[in-house]
Amino acid sequence: MGRFLIRLVITALALYVAIALVPGLHWTGEPVALLGVALVFGVVNAFLKPLLTILTCPLVVITLGLFMLVVNAVLLLITARLSQALGLGFTIDGFWPAFWGGLLIGLASTVLTAMTGAERRRGEEHG
Repeated sequence: MGRFLIRLVITALALYVAIALVPGLHWTGEPVALLGVALVFGVVNAFLKPLLTILTCPLVVITLGLFMLVVNAVLLLITARLSQALGLGFTIDGFWPAFWGGLLIGLASTVLTAMTGAERRRGEEHG
């Protein structure tokens, strides 16, 4: 449970960084609502990313993986739609803000995970 909460906070912080830096990403909710957006983003990634990856596999292979940036943008757009429906205050103006936001969220999440040592802790639990 602790690792889940750490990942949730890291995702929320990565979303916050992207919202602050990428024009076209907007969040007007309460601070707790950003954790809700992070939860929605995690659920969308857990269920739809594998499906979209399989469906777009030829494009991913042809582009040497770069098409995954498009997949991430689509997942972020879906997250925004679901967040709007849930009243969490997260919106995106279009594909390109979602594209750059997805890229920045991935980078920020990687940096924050490395800074917190969350991946290291996971390995220590198993070995």
